[in-house]
Amino acid sequence: MATTSSTSSATSQLVTALGGGTGVDMVALAENLAAAQFAAKTDRLASQSTKLEANISAASSLKSMLVNLSASLGDRVRNGDLSPQPTLANSAVAKASLSGAARPRGTYSLEVTKLATSQTLASPGFAASTTPVGSGSLTLRFGTIAGTGFTEDTAHAAVTVNIASGATLADVASAINGANAGVTAYIAQTTSGAQLVLKGQEGAANGFVLEASETPGEEGLAALAWTPAGDASRLKASAGDAAFKIDGLSMTAPSNAVSNAIPGLDLKLAATNTGSPTQISFADPAAAITSAMQELVSAFNEVVTALNQATNPQTGELSQDIGARGLKRSLAQFGTQIIMPNATGTEPKTLAELGLSTQRDGSFKLDGSRLTAVLKADPQGVAAMFTNGLYGVFASFDALARKASSTSDPGSLGGSITRYTAQATKVKADQSTLTAKQEELRSQLVTRFAKMNANVGVSKSTLSFLKNQIDAWNSKN
Repeated sequence: MATTSSTSSATSQLVTALGGGTGVDMVALAENLAAAQFAAKTDRLASQSTKLEANISAASSLKSMLVNLSASLGDRVRNGDLSPQPTLANSAVAKASLSGAARPRGTYSLEVTKLATSQTLASPGFAASTTPVGSGSLTLRFGTIAGTGFTEDTAHAAVTVNIASGATLADVASAINGANAGVTAYIAQTTSGAQLVLKGQEGAANGFVLEASETPGEEGLAALAWTPAGDASRLKASAGDAAFKIDGLSMTAPSNAVSNAIPGLDLKLAATNTGSPTQISFADPAAAITSAMQELVSAFNEVVTALNQATNPQTGELSQDIGARGLKRSLAQFGTQIIMPNATGTEPKTLAELGLSTQRDGSFKLDGSRLTAVLKADPQGVAAMFTNGLYGVFASFDALARKASSTSDPGSLGGSITRYTAQATKVKADQSTLTAKQEELRSQLVTRFAKMNANVGVSKSTLSFLKNQIDAWNSKN
């Protein structure tokens, strides 16, 4: 704008200098004529730009509502109170969590008679952690230790750790830790001096022996070697499996983290309760599911209201938008969509079976009585619909939201936003081109009018001269 103003001012001075005397503002005339020439196209492009901005805003708002609702629903599901979470009467014994697709029901007894343990081995005492211990290599072999016998697990590869010349006890600990062999090492300052402590992994099969190979002239590593036939006092703890009973049935596990102890249930054993079984039960999520369904219907209806406004045939910004129409169809079908394809028998497969229905205007309604009846008849089946898995309410709605947001699908809201954005970019480019052409025409007209004004000025000067001559001749006569 500043450049145009400066150009207009300079041209006006030029016209004046050329003797403009027509009384007409040639600069303003040129600007008005140029604007009039392009007025129709300018107005059309401005109207298109405004309409496209409204389209983008409406589609983006709907897309944002879907994404936010999906995220909120995911958080609600992950909170855990919508599924029958396991609880233990004696929580000190273990922690339980759901896993997999199986849905455990009822109650179970749990008696832990032995926790899984890991082998702990200590070296003889040294003067300090900086005491040189020789060089060569140390080899860890893994397997089962029984009394003074060792049975190597050939499927568990042995690990050899090289010990450099001049290595200290602390260097040995660092080398073993650096090998990532499943055995950790540290130096303990004890009444016997500095001792190298090695700790293996839980489970009877993770026992280990330590072999030494010394560099001639730099002996000393043999003091660290150990087998069960050697110094028994160095074995501070033996590797062992966990032992427990589920409903009185004896079981073992190589770790205190027991997977699928009951189909669909993982346990983390923490203490023994020999002779005093504790009970595992599952909380009733009916109240939480009812509340979640009410919140879900309310959130769905907020989306539907905004969608109906945007697609209103008379006033809606997206009245002809293919993505908005597709979203309408998807939402209308969501209640009857099978979201639990793996459900069996009478287990609910759709939200319609939980009492969700679609009204004529596309809004949703919840039949509380029907939901209560289904929760009473099959609480586990309903709860399974509100888990964070491949199927269910969250997975299905998240898929709907992702599809609607897809920028590669021309029939989605995301596709519409991409299309409108591309069109808006083209309109802006057309507006810039039109502005340049208008300025070019204005400049041409100003130059042309300036020349005309100069000619008029010359003509007026000549006419004035001739008139003066005639007046002078008449005066003499």
